[in-house]
Amino acid sequence: MNRILLVVDVQNGFVNGYTDTIPRRIRTLIERGRFDEVLFTCFVNTPESPYRRILAWHACAEPPETDIAPELADLVRPGCAYTKPGFTGIPDDLAARLREEAPEEVIVVGIDTDMCVLKVAMDVFDLGITPVVLVDCCASTGGLQAHLAGLATLARNIGADQLRTTGLDEGYLGRPPDEDEKPEAVIDGAALPARAG
Repeated sequence: MNRILLVVDVQNGFVNGYTDTIPRRIRTLIERGRFDEVLFTCFVNTPESPYRRILAWHACAEPPETDIAPELADLVRPGCAYTKPGFTGIPDDLAARLREEAPEEVIVVGIDTDMCVLKVAMDVFDLGITPVVLVDCCASTGGLQAHLAGLATLARNIGADQLRTTGLDEGYLGRPPDEDEKPEAVIDGAALPARAG
């Protein structure tokens, strides 16, 4: 079985305080060597984009915002990165590749869970391929609530069994605290708060 990892929009313009652990987690996932192919999508906010016309949002239009995050940039192979304008999930050339290769499943990771990851996973589903979303290798620039909203929508539309974890989340549902803010104990993978006083 051809194991494909699809990395969605892990670009400089989408890395913020809510998503900054995702590039490192995805790199670790890739370095485990369990995938035959690693494909990337790159969002570009084109001049005719509805994001510009309707929402007056003009970011992520050119480098460096559109560049793959530095933690992953050296892992992008020729012919394995697909540009997607606007809210497009899977661009036509990537859809054609997936139809041709006909994998049983595509593993989906990336940024934003509630937007592009959701749309890409649902497009994979529409191709008749099982999408598997690794929830601890996804996040949303809008924070934990947006991430959870995306996961709830995905569970309803592609099936809760398609939402899985890798164990790379360090026991945290959201972004882990900085080293100096971590609790003093972890029991069975659950972080416990430090004792007061």
